[in-house]
Amino acid sequence: MTDDSEAVWSRREIESPCVKICVIHPEARICTGCFRRIEEIGLWSRLSPEDRRRIMAELPARESQLGGRKGGRAARRAARRAEAAARTANDP
Repeated sequence: MTDDSEAVWSRREIESPCVKICVIHPEARICTGCFRRIEEIGLWSRLSPEDRRRIMAELPARESQLGGRKGGRAARRAARRAEAAARTANDP
């Protein structure tokens, strides 16, 4: 095989901040993985490269809009450990 065969299969991918954790925050309407707004996700492939770069520059600031997670296994385990520690501290 020559380098020409690789050129046939190569393609230019659209630059994207997607990390394949696609969960939309119910109130903020922002993806918790990439921090794009749902409207931006829908339009992404049609945006100009300049618009995509502008949006990507804004994404780090959006993370703070979501706040911390309120649930999940780690939160439940931490709560159980805190309860057990409180019981132990209260035992004579």
